[in-house]
Parts: sequence; structure tokens; C-alpha cells
Amino acid sequence: MVAAGSTHIVPDRVAVVGAGMVGLATAWFLQEAGVEVTVLDREGVAAGASWGNAGWLTPGLATPLPEPAVLKYGVRAVLSPSSPVYVPPSASPRLLNFLTRFARNSTAGRWKTAMESLVPINRQALPAFDFLAKAGVEAQTYEAKSFLAAYRTEAERSVLLEEIEHIHAAGQGIEFEAITGDDAREIEPSLSDEIGAAIRLHGQRFINPGEYVELLADSVRARGGQIISGVIVKDIIDEIRGVRLITGDGETDPFDAVVMATGAWLTDLAKDFGVKTVVQAGRGYSFSVPIAHVPAGPVYFPAQRVACTPLGDRLRVAGMMEFRKPEAKLDPRRIDAIVAAARPLLRDADLDARTFEWVGPRPCTPDGLPIIGATASPRVFAAGGHGMWGITLGPITGQLLAEAITTGRTPRELAPFDPLR
Repeated sequence: MVAAGSTHIVPDRVAVVGAGMVGLATAWFLQEAGVEVTVLDREGVAAGASWGNAGWLTPGLATPLPEPAVLKYGVRAVLSPSSPVYVPPSASPRLLNFLTRFARNSTAGRWKTAMESLVPINRQALPAFDFLAKAGVEAQTYEAKSFLAAYRTEAERSVLLEEIEHIHAAGQGIEFEAITGDDAREIEPSLSDEIGAAIRLHGQRFINPGEYVELLADSVRARGGQIISGVIVKDIIDEIRGVRLITGDGETDPFDAVVMATGAWLTDLAKDFGVKTVVQAGRGYSFSVPIAHVPAGPVYFPAQRVACTPLGDRLRVAGMMEFRKPEAKLDPRRIDAIVAAARPLLRDADLDARTFEWVGPRPCTPDGLPIIGATASPRVFAAGGHGMWGITLGPITGQLLAEAITTGRTPRELAPFDPLR
């Protein structure tokens, strides 16, 4: 099939490796263009970072992870199991190389450049969710009736206020108001008396991420797509007759194109196609607890780096940035650290009645920008490296990448995220 007004041949059959938010959104939007899709995943739908995260849809706060504040963490701090940012003492050479590059990008100038690169795609993030809803995807997004960033002191709050100024300076709008601790408690009685200052954010949303991604998968299947779980793709072979996937069970028939959306495992496949940007697992932890008053929207404790989201009649509590192998086992010390940080700040939350303790590997890049687009092969595409923003930016990533695959033209919003940069 040839794209209208172009010599570009639209692929008929595309394999998407990875069944998280990014991979399934890409598959869904490829189907919109009439492409037949097969999605393969090592475990199953939403089995990686897509399931247990905070589920925030906050493009106004989708900023590069490498920032000047990161450099304030000393070596002693990041080696502590209770630190919000943890690096194991036995870090591998690959991880040390990643952290060195990450530190180099944690300057004000590089943060601003990266932030300006994210602004155009951030602006389209929520409209992409709306498009999916209007097209029949039955998953819901929820308006945050309140979205509070809460602090013990006004001095602590100044850090986010300064960051919001920088976000505005980069051209990205976000509505907010600075309020007192008493005002915050009036809005959210779930906050303790320890809270002395807060910022209320407007125009934000949230989802139940596992539920949303499962329903997106249902839509892909209903439109004729195939989703195969329990398949580890070990290699991608690009040859004249098509692109084959080498799996633990053998090899597939040729596809016209392949999308690598494997999250924290992206480097393993992408390095053979000219992608030099390393994707490192920045693992996040979460659990669910009962609370007397379920908040009307997300609650964030930035100083402690703890994010809380109402899911039904419980509160999901999430946090940590742990740089370890993506498949490493859950470390109970991280859960304990989140509990210790959240306990004095929440009122009537039973943090000892935890369920669904979880760890998932966020795919982080040294420059804080995702990897989206064609690789050294025009038939092999990458989609990943979103850090903490894979849920927020998943649908718009899929929409823009599907456009690139089916038209042969790279949307301008994707230019800064070139996999070959």
C-alpha cells in the first residue's frame, strides 16, 4: 500500500514488541491507518512499568528527569537504602556510565533545552487520550478535582515554585495556586497537621493505569490485533524479504516493520540498529492502603518524592528511583522507606494494611528525553525511554509514531527524540 501523494510504502503487517502503554498505543494508532498488528510481550499486558505506577496524566509536570536538584544528592545519600534516589554500591560499569552521562545533563542549561523539546508533545498528550475515548476505547480518564503538592514548610515549597517558573519560561503552561497548610487540609482532609504549605495544580487528570492499559489491549484485540504473551524477543533480523523476530521458541514469519517498545529492556534490541542512547531501569515502588478519607485527586509530597493516587476505595502510594537491573526482585527496604516518609504526612491511612506491593522498571535515558522514531533501519522503530512519563505520553507517542511509520515523514514533535541522536 502506497501513502497518498508519496512513494512511501505503508507497511501491511507490523510487529510491536512490548505490551505496555506505549506499545499498545502505537499498535492502536497503526490500526487506525489500516495496518495489521501483532503485539508480543515477555510477560503480558501492562506487566512492566505500566501497571503499578501513580497513573498521573500531568503533561504540565512532564519534565526532564536530569535536573540540577539531582546533583545535590551526595554519594552517601544515593547509597542509602532509604534515599528517594538509590544506587546500589555494586553498580555495574554500564550503570556507572549511564549515571555519569545523567549527571552531565543535570545542569540548568541542558534541562532548559530538554524541556523545550518536550513542550510540543506535552501539549498534545491529553488530546490523544480524548481521541482514544471518542474512538471507542472504553478506558476512563478522571479529572483531578484537586491535585495537591504538599510540604511541611514554605521553604520546601519554593523548590517546585521555582521549577514551575522554569517550566513557564520554556513555553509550557500550568495553572496553579500557592495555598496554606490549613487551606490544603480543607481541600483534602487526608493531609496531616505536618503540612504547612501546598501548591494546588489545575487541569490535571489521572487513571488507574493497569485497568486503562488492559482496556486499551481489549480494543486492539477487538479491532483484529493479536497480542501474544510469554514471548521473549532475543533478536531482530532485518533482511530483504522482511523483518523477522528471533524468540525463545524460534523465529517469526517476516513483518513489514517492527516497533521496539520494550521499556527498560529497549537497549538490548536497539543497540544493533544504531541506537547509542542507553535506557536504564529507574525502578519505582508502590502499594495500596485503606484510608479514612479517599482524596478527590492525586496528592504529591515532592520533598519525599512520594506520589499518592486514589484508586477506588484505596490509596495507591508510590515512590523511589532505584537504579538496578529491571528484573531484580522487590526490595522490602524501599517499601519501608516510602512508608516511613508518608506516615507522618497522611491522616488516617493504614500504612500497615498494604496490598499489591509492586516494583516496576521505568525506562530512563541520560538526557531525559524519550527515544521515538526510525533507527538505522527504516523498517525498525524505537518507542521508549519516557522515564516517569510513559503513561502521560504513551498515547501521543503512539499517535505520532504511527504517523511516521505510515507516511514516511517524521512529525516535527518527534525530531528531538531521534533514536540516532
